[in-house]
Amino acid sequence: MSSSRKLMWLLLVATLVATAASFWEAPYPSELRLQHVPTVIGLVALGVVAERGALSTASIVCLLAFIWLHLIGARWIYSFVPYDQWCEQLCGMSLSEVFGWKRNHYDRLVHLASGVLFVPPAWELIQQQGLTNRWWTAGLSISIVLAVGAIYEIVEWAIAMLFAPHYAESYNGQQGDLWDPQKDLALAGIGAIFCAILLVMVRRASPLK
Repeated sequence: MSSSRKLMWLLLVATLVATAASFWEAPYPSELRLQHVPTVIGLVALGVVAERGALSTASIVCLLAFIWLHLIGARWIYSFVPYDQWCEQLCGMSLSEVFGWKRNHYDRLVHLASGVLFVPPAWELIQQQGLTNRWWTAGLSISIVLAVGAIYEIVEWAIAMLFAPHYAESYNGQQGDLWDPQKDLALAGIGAIFCAILLVMVRRASPLK
């Protein structure tokens, strides 16, 4: 087994352990179980991808970084991630006070990160199909990220329709914002555009290594 493959499996196992550890003294255990449904699906899918060698180590690290961001959000069901407390302990100030925020914005960060972190694996998969033009690859990568984001927002809508309001709000984390899906998708798009342009600038027309 190559060193890069060992690294991928080590990271996957560490993420699985962190997923299990997130249940320890979880403030919202029942909601956390619902949040971790996509976590388990994502880890299983990544395990299959890693075993088949379908993606490079860099792309898998990007996807695992997103899962780790999700783990933090899942433990506090996104709406209550205590980043203000963490910031006050480290810097002596609250981000909400500095920027005048009226809601918890951790979910916004994760959606922005999804755009940045999903483009590299999308870019790689597209170029594996033989497309070598960087600008076409960039455009298709952005389209894939937006399509995945739109599907996820539809899933959230379905959860809102099927589950009790408390569970739906715990999963979706809208915090009373009627335009939450549109803002989330817009942030994912901004992140994807930024990353795609960066890849166009720094890479030639070759798969991500």
